[in-house]
Amino acid sequence: MTRVPVIFSEQSQRTSDSPINFFIQQAVENPNSISLAAGLVDYASLPSDEVAEAVASVLSRRQAAQQALQYGVPQGHPPLREKLLGRALALDGVTARDVSLSVEDVVVTTGSQQLLYLLCELLVNPGDLVITEAPSYFVMQQTLESAGARSLSVPIDEQGMNPDALEEVLLGLERSGELSRLRFIYVVDYFQNPTGLSLSLPRRKRILELAQRFSRQHRILILEDAAYRELRYDGPDLPSIKSFDRDNAHVMLAYTFSKPLAPGLKTGFGLMPAELVAPLLHIKGNHDFGSNNLTQHLIERLLDNGSYDRHVARLCEVYRQKRDVLLKALADAFPPALGVRWTHPEGGLYVWMTFPEDVDTGTSSELMKAATREGVLYVPGQFCYLTGENCPSPSNEARLSFGVASPDQLKEAARRLGRAYRSTITQQRALAVS
Repeated sequence: MTRVPVIFSEQSQRTSDSPINFFIQQAVENPNSISLAAGLVDYASLPSDEVAEAVASVLSRRQAAQQALQYGVPQGHPPLREKLLGRALALDGVTARDVSLSVEDVVVTTGSQQLLYLLCELLVNPGDLVITEAPSYFVMQQTLESAGARSLSVPIDEQGMNPDALEEVLLGLERSGELSRLRFIYVVDYFQNPTGLSLSLPRRKRILELAQRFSRQHRILILEDAAYRELRYDGPDLPSIKSFDRDNAHVMLAYTFSKPLAPGLKTGFGLMPAELVAPLLHIKGNHDFGSNNLTQHLIERLLDNGSYDRHVARLCEVYRQKRDVLLKALADAFPPALGVRWTHPEGGLYVWMTFPEDVDTGTSSELMKAATREGVLYVPGQFCYLTGENCPSPSNEARLSFGVASPDQLKEAARRLGRAYRSTITQQRALAVS
């Protein structure tokens, strides 16, 4: 009997597989390889003892256990939301009154990725516009693509998104009559995934000013993704863009516990302009009736007893050491004469490499083939750029993550990548001569 086809939605047809799955498969098929590709966290540092203690504490008290094991509410556990608001305000050194925020503006989600997805569902119709960094977080780009958004990119440099270039894009949209289709500007402003770079203080203020100035007939929002903020190893802790949004009108601030605590707890939260909360919760309620309630009670406990703060401090030491090991190993493997550059992040999990322009880093490139033979994996930089008209996508960049590999593995990975690069350029030169 011939089967008739299944009809899939337009959204499902816009939704593609994540490119990171290719590298997960490569790691499985090559068990001796060292992966600098997936942005996973350090296994040995996961707070298993602290979480076990929190589970025992919550579940040992009958009433508390019953509350934690019952359904929660879509907005999140109220005592946790109070603590999350207090922490976010303390990080910026402001009061709730300073930024017109209350606990009613806090929404707990199943990781920050759910918040990013929900906001696209809330704000974006197919054909609407969103501005992102170039390069940018490629999973968010897939989320925007699934929503049917038309994405525009603004280049970044050592100080983050270039506000002059952003202003040019906004002026261009105004001239073309398309400014009304712009929904929000997306920035990862602390130790950005993929480059490890942060948005400078003057640019934080300027980008908010641009969003306010160009909000002519509708409000242009900023989605500030602060996933890596607490993983800071050097430099000042810059205030969030949200801290300058004194009317709580333009900035949607997303945090997560996946990177600074444990991704298995799958919890994030957002600070939202008040008008967005109710419609956001209507959609969220259709998704899940509320994020994992037990997990929220556990995180509340970890915040209360100081375990979370102690864990973040330990984690920063672990990652600082890993970052330093990788940067030193790269310097040893790639002397200046080879013409390879990389970022020196002050936090987060990523280093961004730039090879000479004639060196391709893509999945089918000679460098990738050589790296796979050597047993080291990286993410091609092309994945972190938009594709399409007027969207330049350099082919000579790569993202390295130092989250999972041990210090010894990081040293060996850099050596392997250096060997792969030297064999690639030797082959290129031989072909050029012949």
